[in-house]
Amino acid sequence: MLVVSIIVIILGVAISKLGNTTGIAKSMRVQADIQAIKTQLQLYESMNGFYPSTEQGLQALVAQPQNDPRPTRWYQLFTDLPKDPWGSNYIYRNPGQKNSGGYDLYSAGPDRQPDTGDDDWGNH
Repeated sequence: MLVVSIIVIILGVAISKLGNTTGIAKSMRVQADIQAIKTQLQLYESMNGFYPSTEQGLQALVAQPQNDPRPTRWYQLFTDLPKDPWGSNYIYRNPGQKNSGGYDLYSAGPDRQPDTGDDDWGNH
């Protein structure tokens, strides 16, 4: 009985450690996705002199915007936009609310609700 108890304790500790690994992996994926999107946004801005508007959104990296400001030089920079680890679209705002001089780009996090405490800005 003592041996079984020790095994249960060891398994419990191992399972709790593995659960945290999943959270770390999701956070690292958000960081990588946001960095990839930022790179493409910088390329878009360097070709056109401006970032897509909030209305155009990140979709401007996939399909040419049909509303103003229209890019003079447009290239498809993504075939499909990445989804965050919880299956939601990344949030993009230009001008930003948090970054008033630039744009906001973040994941709404596990609750899938923007502007809540679990938002992930990819800056861990």
